[in-house]
Amino acid sequence: MAGNAEKPLVGGLRAVELHYRVIRDISSGQIAAYQSQTRLNSPKLGVLTPDKFRDVCEITNQAIRLFYLELIQALEAYKTFTERELTFSWVSVYMPVRFLKEAGAEKTLLEYFTRYDVPTSRICFELSEKLLEETDGRAAQVLQHMRNRGFHFMIVNFGGDTCPMMRLSGFPVDYVLLSPEVANFLGSSERSDNAVKSVVSFVNDIGAEPIADGVYSSRQAETLYTFECSYCAGTLAGKYMTERYVRRKSD
Repeated sequence: MAGNAEKPLVGGLRAVELHYRVIRDISSGQIAAYQSQTRLNSPKLGVLTPDKFRDVCEITNQAIRLFYLELIQALEAYKTFTERELTFSWVSVYMPVRFLKEAGAEKTLLEYFTRYDVPTSRICFELSEKLLEETDGRAAQVLQHMRNRGFHFMIVNFGGDTCPMMRLSGFPVDYVLLSPEVANFLGSSERSDNAVKSVVSFVNDIGAEPIADGVYSSRQAETLYTFECSYCAGTLAGKYMTERYVRRKSD
């Protein structure tokens, strides 16, 4: 592996490389934000997606070291997208839940944002549904402190079969990215539609903004909008792409 500590390289490629997809406003079709996905370029195993490495990293302190590399790329991407005159609210980046319990986590983030001259509101931190397993109140407390500083948070994969839904009310997140399983229920029956509507209503009722994932048709998007879900991601919104391809259509 070559390169400096912030941009390690493997075979000339970044060892850690973020890809981005669009989150769209359903009513206007316009870009609302960019969600990132981390890929690891391995010399022996090729390109690894999060489902191949994330759980292993979470067991060790590697998750924290990886997070700093991901954060740096997200901050740089924000500046690049701004220079390209793209219109968007924020760029997301994954944050391991264990980081919330790190001593000085808030101070460390503020130092990075100051160093890269990026407003705290322009990066949204993704938290896995494992956040809902935290019961000592520490994570929720840190979340609230960081939100007071302007940081945004989004829990992902919410509403899946293994997600303890009711616990979400104890965590002050800004956005909730629904599991693709939720959108897949649409259209099969009136009961399933009502179930989806209930999940969306629950998220709205606790003061968070629901974002539907796995949306592949305009009919799904229109139904979700009638349920008061204003944003979507998935095939309909656009696929993941590398930073160099994230441009205005006119460029």
